[in-house]
Amino acid sequence: MIKIQKYAAVDIGSNAVRLLISSVVSQDNNIVEVKKISLVRVPIRLGLDGFLKNKIQKDNITRLNDAMKAFKLLMKIHSVSKYKICATSAMREATNSLAIINDIYSKTGLKIDVISGKDEASLIADTFFANHFNFDHTYLFIDIGGGSTELSIIFNGVIIASKSFKIGTIRFLNDLVEKKTLSDYKKWIKINTKEFNNIIIIGSGGNINKLLKESKKAINQSISYSFIEKFYKKISKLSFEERITKLGFNPDRSDVIVPATKLLIKSMQYAKSKEVIVPRIGLADGIIRKLNNIDSFGDDLNNLNT
Repeated sequence: MIKIQKYAAVDIGSNAVRLLISSVVSQDNNIVEVKKISLVRVPIRLGLDGFLKNKIQKDNITRLNDAMKAFKLLMKIHSVSKYKICATSAMREATNSLAIINDIYSKTGLKIDVISGKDEASLIADTFFANHFNFDHTYLFIDIGGGSTELSIIFNGVIIASKSFKIGTIRFLNDLVEKKTLSDYKKWIKINTKEFNNIIIIGSGGNINKLLKESKKAINQSISYSFIEKFYKKISKLSFEERITKLGFNPDRSDVIVPATKLLIKSMQYAKSKEVIVPRIGLADGIIRKLNNIDSFGDDLNNLNT
């Protein structure tokens, strides 16, 4: 029997907070089709607080509360049956994250889970598997976020190694990435890819999605190393203001895209990869698929206090 439901996923990241609402068509608990209905992105940079001060400040707590209230209304308007809210790197490191989570729950009835970098990588990578890639290839999955970067090696359709690093665009902008962490990152990629040839990188994250748009390639079409290198040279020569006025970048994208692109280039060099595929899949997409398979993963919005 075909079942159609609407699910919602919220990704509380270090650079932005996102709400994704999707319709999920399933048969015998197997997904037939997932269609995005609405995606709302709010540029609340929790990482500036979490990484610099180890504590989310009052202004951002207020903004996050307001965002959750608005997201709850949107979920109700769309008649969402299940939701899941996941917080990542910035909330993992903030000393007051538990107090914030409890405060939001008391005011909205929305539950927030802080997930590990490993769980974050797994949720996204599992979604790639569902998109029927040609698993004759070996892939290096890279998700570049504001506070962390997740890596996974996919061989014969199986994740054979994965690792989360405290390397992200917000950390780069504030000189918070340690040299040893960068060295460990380089070493991990080299060690885990040395046995494979012609590795294809699967890129995830808002900055890599922007790179896909700038390349004018379709989703899942490969972007060459040479294009990415030329793109980086172009944007790195421009000031923050010039990227906004000349290239039309949003202010909250104009600064972080430079370190993100540089990290992607370095990653390609370490893996000896010549191309990147961008399926435009992120944490929120992974949450949506998980909601369909595990009933306890989500909560029924009809039971929330109004």
